[in-house]
Order: sequence, then structure tokens, then C-alpha cells
Amino acid sequence: MARDFADVERRYGADDCILYALGLGLGDPETQRHLRAVYEGAEGFAALPSFVNVLGTPPFWAKDPSTGLTWQKIVHGEQAFTLHAPLPVSADIVGQTRLTGLIDKGAGRGALIYTEREISSADGVRLATVSSTLFARADGGFGGPDGPLKPVHTVPDRAPDAHFDVATSRRAALIYRLSGDKNPLHADPALAKKAGFERPILHGLCSMGIAAWSVTMALGGGDFTALRHLELRFSAPVYPGETIRTEVWEDGDDISLRARVLERDAIVLSNGRARLK
Repeated sequence: MARDFADVERRYGADDCILYALGLGLGDPETQRHLRAVYEGAEGFAALPSFVNVLGTPPFWAKDPSTGLTWQKIVHGEQAFTLHAPLPVSADIVGQTRLTGLIDKGAGRGALIYTEREISSADGVRLATVSSTLFARADGGFGGPDGPLKPVHTVPDRAPDAHFDVATSRRAALIYRLSGDKNPLHADPALAKKAGFERPILHGLCSMGIAAWSVTMALGGGDFTALRHLELRFSAPVYPGETIRTEVWEDGDDISLRARVLERDAIVLSNGRARLK
């Protein structure tokens, strides 16, 4: 809990915003909604809100032997972000990461690692808060607390109010990895099979970015900058080339969501909640 994370300083610009959007599959030159995210000359050009997920991230610290973690068996369990100000299309930013909780599920049951990252502009404007839950499958039984657990949002027990489909490209993971996550599991067929997958899988944060876009297409009037908050749980992997259907429910200020892969009818994102401005 006392681990010190060095501040991560980064300068990003329009090209980085565009590359991120292309990794999610945006890029239809005939669609103004796409152009706003992939062409710097488009009217209303803006950064996708979910771009904050790849900003200011520290190196894969769990791989450091001093942590005592079995890093090979750590998986991404949950992710959330909240925007405090509109995300600029270019900025010098600082990411400050800290551990916010460790949960011991018991020997043979793994552990949960809660982290939080504050992203600010270099001149001190608070831009976003990003939180993650890592599931350390092989590291339970270390004698730590068994709570408190983060609350989990439950989607309504009724048919969705709307949905939005995105057909991913078979090249999606190869493009998305250029935004920062170069884990070979998303590119190397041999390594993916060794890990138990039939082929390289899509990044969970790429699936999340697609869901973020889909919520604003389904309920936000097509204005992707309307998204201010998104939280969800990663339930199953997506293979590039599959179609992700994001199902949404609207209840006052809260929008519930989940996503499924149509080809396998598998829930891949669950317990989602979003808010629009």
C-alpha cells in the first residue's frame, strides 16, 4: 500500500487522439461522427473521453520482483473513469498513480488490487480520475483484509432500452496496441494459444472504448463528448473481428450497460454504469 509510483509525464497531440480512435474502429470518412474523432480538420474535432484510459499510465509495476506478485496470472477485472474537465486534443499531462486497496480473497482464491490514477494538465488543471481493479489470481492467502469490496452496479432486470452494434476489425488489436499496451497476447498467435486462447484477443480497454462510443451513439444524440463517467467489469475476452453489441438502460442520470459478442452470444462487459453531461 505504501508503494511509491513516480509521476508519469506525457505530451500528446491530435495524432495520438486519432490513432486511439482508429484503434477502436472509427474511421468512416462519410460519417461526421467518425470524422470528429479521426480528422483534425473536422468541425468539432475532439478527443474521445475514453482516451484517458491510456494517459499517464505507469510501467507494468507488478512485474517488479519486489512486489512478490505472480504477474503472469494477473488479469484486468474492472475499470472506471470520470472526466472533471473537457479533454484537450493536445496537452502536457501528468499521471499520478496510487494503490487504494488490497483485498485477500484467501489461499487459492486470489487477491484484488485497487489502483487510482489522477490525470492533470502540466499547469495543474484536474482532467480525470481513472481507477482499476486487478485480479491477482495466484496471490491470495497473504494475510490481508477481506474487505471492503468495491460496490458493483447491477443492470436492470428488463429488456434494454436501446443497443448499438460495432463490428470490430481483425486488425483492431494490432492498431490499438500502438496506443500503449503492447502485451504480445494481443498480437502473437503462438503466445495467445499458450495462454489458452485460440488466437490473439482484443484489449479489454479497447472493448471498453467501443462501449463508451456506443453509449453515446445509442443515447447521447451522437455527441461522444457528452460522456463524463463510465465504469464496468471485464467478463470475457473479445476476438478481433467479432461484433460487440452494447445494450443500455436509461434511468434518470444513470445509464446501465453491458456488452455481448453476437457471434458467440457471450457477455464480455458487465455491471456497467455511465453518465452523460
